[in-house]
Amino acid sequence: MKPIEKASGIGGMLTAFRKLARGRKKITFIGCPGWCNPFAELLGYVLRDAGKEMVFIPNLRKDMAAKVEMTDYGMQLGEKADPSSDTVVLLGGLAMPKMEVDVKGLNTMIDEITKGHPDRQILGLCIGGVFEKAGWDKLIDFDYLMDADMEVVTYGFK
Repeated sequence: MKPIEKASGIGGMLTAFRKLARGRKKITFIGCPGWCNPFAELLGYVLRDAGKEMVFIPNLRKDMAAKVEMTDYGMQLGEKADPSSDTVVLLGGLAMPKMEVDVKGLNTMIDEITKGHPDRQILGLCIGGVFEKAGWDKLIDFDYLMDADMEVVTYGFK
């Protein structure tokens, strides 16, 4: 793994993702419900005018694949959708120990989703090195891995 770009903040993460999504036709996000779907919606927002179809799969529940689409409230999960795609984005919540995701099953599902796409691309997006900590950087054939980190400071005024 070698660094190819460095950015900061949410804007930097979104810009880097938009660059990686160039030339991709359809993007399927896979993540845990509650924690990851807001990230899929946020990432999808920067592609809202790019003409890309986007889908979110909660955990390994391919049968629950739902469109990520623009609404009056911003990007939201919509009706069920076909998850077949040339691009899979794995979101870091999946690799958290408490999620107990079967990586072999995940790799099988990635192969199913990208079947027929010889130019498939697998992206990983996580916070705090969760993919490396879980060893997934060695278990999944990522094309790109984005690892974000945040410093949080809370100030009190009373």
